[in-house]
Amino acid sequence: MSRRRLIQAGMVLPPAVMATQAAQASAGPERLREATRPLAALTFLDAEGRERTVADFAGQGLVLNLWATWCPPCVAEMPSLERLAAALAAEKVAVLPLSSDRGGQAVVETFYRRVGLTGLGVWMDPRGAAARALGARGLPTTVIVDRSGQERARLEGDAAWDRPDMIAAVRRLVGPFPASERTDRI
Repeated sequence: MSRRRLIQAGMVLPPAVMATQAAQASAGPERLREATRPLAALTFLDAEGRERTVADFAGQGLVLNLWATWCPPCVAEMPSLERLAAALAAEKVAVLPLSSDRGGQAVVETFYRRVGLTGLGVWMDPRGAAARALGARGLPTTVIVDRSGQERARLEGDAAWDRPDMIAAVRRLVGPFPASERTDRI
């Protein structure tokens, strides 16, 4: 069985994943390439196979993560993306991990179960259309989108998304959460 198949089957934790996890500890907001520009039109699929667009998330901040289950750096950063999603959910910031796995929903759900991810939705880009529209040069690539739908920053490679300084950077880049929508007011 090939190394890639072993990794996909969850039978091996490759040394590259362990090295990536160690390197993530220092991967912070200094690696974000900030630039405000219109977001390319892109479509992707939800867990039910329905076509979705960024317009479906109007008014929310977005963290679009392009990844695959066979990509060791992608696998390494998924738990930190889940913690980022939990930290920012109440502020209407959605983390959308767009899987490029050709096996679709079944492959992603199997991976989530195997590694214990329960707080991320299943989002798919099996033909790479969103990755092409965004001009991604590789996986993982993460694009931060502000509440008005503008791309504000991107990061190529994995990162420790749950670091306090990364969470603060995402908050700053997506823009303030409207006071009119806060539920913690007295």
